[in-house]
Amino acid sequence: MTALSARIAGVGFWANALPSWAAAQGFATTGALDPAAPAKPQPQLLAPNERRRAPESVAVALEVALAACTNAGADPAALPSVFASTHGDLAITDYMCATLAQDPAAISPIRFHNSVHNAAAGYWTIGNGCHAPSTAISAFDASFAQGLLEALSQLAAGAPAVLLVAYDTTAVGPAASLWASAGLLGGALVLTAEGAGPRITATLEDGDAPVGSGPLATHGAANAMAPMLPLFDALAVHGADAILHAAPGRLLRVHLQHDTPAQD
Repeated sequence: MTALSARIAGVGFWANALPSWAAAQGFATTGALDPAAPAKPQPQLLAPNERRRAPESVAVALEVALAACTNAGADPAALPSVFASTHGDLAITDYMCATLAQDPAAISPIRFHNSVHNAAAGYWTIGNGCHAPSTAISAFDASFAQGLLEALSQLAAGAPAVLLVAYDTTAVGPAASLWASAGLLGGALVLTAEGAGPRITATLEDGDAPVGSGPLATHGAANAMAPMLPLFDALAVHGADAILHAAPGRLLRVHLQHDTPAQD
């Protein structure tokens, strides 16, 4: 595969006890968690009443997406986006299955509305008045790598910038025995063809990606989106490489080149 490259202009991050990218960077170097961190993000993109009733999947996706755009100084309304999630919202899936089995007429229209895999992307584009294309991707435990490939491919096809958002939530009910996932985890990158920020070069190769062993990968290991964390660990400590699971027997090797601070 031909290598695909981009600049990372902005980063957003949210995990339990790590409610921002700054907190994640600090944890990666000092091991410090934020004991006062909220249990659920409160994305400012939503009106207060919508913010209160938004499912966790939507809340974390919008939180990190807006944080990445703010970090990059990018207009959210102008960016095409790629939303990647392994499972979507498993709590809503469990509710839907249980209600359909017990009392189908009692299905909540709001929860049904939020059950689709592109719910977060819909909230994002409507909330920002964004008319740029949006893609929702699920590829099981390769969802982040495939989302990154999609975003990089859009840049290679001529898009000047793309927003990549990845997230997953806690599995509940019978689904938890099939698709284990615990905690709340989200990460977002604003990728640009040119400009400032770390340059990444990604190549798809044969092989099996190792399980992440960095601080963030260890902290978020129980969440289904944990396969994204080797890249965020590398970003946090200015590492040179990250290896991501891309498919059975395939890996995405990501090389990072960090900008060197100007010398006086």
